[in-house]
Amino acid sequence: MEEKSSKIFGIRAVIEAINSGATIQKVYLQKGLTGNLFSELNTLIKKHSIATSHVPVEKLNHLSKNSNHQGVAATISPIDFHDLETILEGISTTDKTPLILLLDQITDVRNFGAIIRTAECTGVDAIVVQNQGSAPLNADAIKTSAGAAFKVPICRVDHLKDALFLLQASEINLVAATEKTDDTLFDVNFIQPTAIIMGSEHRGVNPSILKMVDAKAKLPLLGTIESLNVSVACGAFLYEALRQRL
Repeated sequence: MEEKSSKIFGIRAVIEAINSGATIQKVYLQKGLTGNLFSELNTLIKKHSIATSHVPVEKLNHLSKNSNHQGVAATISPIDFHDLETILEGISTTDKTPLILLLDQITDVRNFGAIIRTAECTGVDAIVVQNQGSAPLNADAIKTSAGAAFKVPICRVDHLKDALFLLQASEINLVAATEKTDDTLFDVNFIQPTAIIMGSEHRGVNPSILKMVDAKAKLPLLGTIESLNVSVACGAFLYEALRQRL
């Protein structure tokens, strides 16, 4: 199933979209843009922690097919994002043991989509991503997810640490997938309420986040390649959690 993100153009149009509560995926701003309306837009962007990119006018011309964009374009996500606290409150009213997945700035949209698909297949209750620095939930990600993006609640937060504090307060064990440990994923107790943290493709889990977790675990690797693709590694972690719970 493929859904394309809607695009809107013009400063006033983007301002109205933000004020109306639309799920803005990203705002593209022409380099050097100034003026009162731009200042108003910039204030809204910062207030709502919307991802932005400062681009040359040629990029905007391409996005808008040379229509009047006024130096601003935005993409609106086809997916409605969820509130993590509300998700956790809902789980607490059931007998289900929480399984949450946090993605620490994974940037490849196909990795993102593949992870969403595996998360849906393994019963993950919610996926948490950070507003800035994460792969967009665009048509490619949704297509790769095989429609799972419409079934698994996806939550966006300003800072991943905010989500970690909330999970800790909910007595959910934080497990980071990292090579910086001697423990493997088979040493972790996934039967208890668990949040699994997967790191970015290039640097892994942020060191400041590693300091907050309850457990660190790695995949045993017998070959000469030092690491697996993050979506594959994520699948291994999620299926080990599922195996233990079954």
